[in-house]
Amino acid sequence: MSDTPGLGTPSMETPSMETPSMETPSMGTVYLVGAGPGDPELLTLKAHRLLRQCDALVYDSLVPKALLDLVPADCERHFVGKRRGHHSVPQPSTNAVLLELAGRRRCIVRLKGGDPFLFGRGGEEAAHLAARGVPVQVVPGVTAGIAAPAYAGIPVTHRRAGSSVTFVTGHEEIDKGRPGVDWRALARATDGLVIYMGLHNLRRIAEELLAGGLHADTPAAVIQQGTVQGQRELVAPLAQLADRVETAGFASPSIVVVGAVVALRVPSCAPEPANVEMPIPF
Repeated sequence: MSDTPGLGTPSMETPSMETPSMETPSMGTVYLVGAGPGDPELLTLKAHRLLRQCDALVYDSLVPKALLDLVPADCERHFVGKRRGHHSVPQPSTNAVLLELAGRRRCIVRLKGGDPFLFGRGGEEAAHLAARGVPVQVVPGVTAGIAAPAYAGIPVTHRRAGSSVTFVTGHEEIDKGRPGVDWRALARATDGLVIYMGLHNLRRIAEELLAGGLHADTPAAVIQQGTVQGQRELVAPLAQLADRVETAGFASPSIVVVGAVVALRVPSCAPEPANVEMPIPF
């Protein structure tokens, strides 16, 4: 007979004195979801599904109420919006909220206007969470830099207008830790520019682009509140754009487009802006 204890034979080995496992409970998943540019019908199917099933929602100021109404009634909500002229939640505080929710919720949706990875700080939040062991997934959204011009009939690319387009932020923050935008270099390097958050610095931006070689008559446009009710647009030569915008009283949020594509706009193809309500009214 074998000396190896069988299933019914008691073992004479000394019982293990190891400490029982104290594994940390699994973390919830944070989804960095693009809400699109404002029109609720531009929301992706994946984003819609996640909103319908999430148990925590962290959202921005450019997210329409129609999307907030999709979440379950018992969903925990946190507003962390940022808008010029209004109280803004600092990014470290938003990071802390996401980390804390991941410890006690299963499906956390971080809902951002536009696309999370295009001037949406989604990359910062993803890195912060991943470094702390939190599962995180990005869900791309329709960006305002494409949708707002489209709702004004402006294509951001066109074969008759060149082969390149550059998406750039006009809002330079002092904590970026890198050099600011070289507008003069961009004037020579690309066929078209789509500028996010550029209204506040529009005069300086236009002056730098002209100094970099763009012609004074270069077509340019500003689209305010793109894709939603209240949208309006202004088309003018680059050299006159800042004056015309100030006279007309344009305000943020606005997208600026510079380049020959503006002259190729087809107004009749522009969709009707959506009637929506925002957390912070425009």
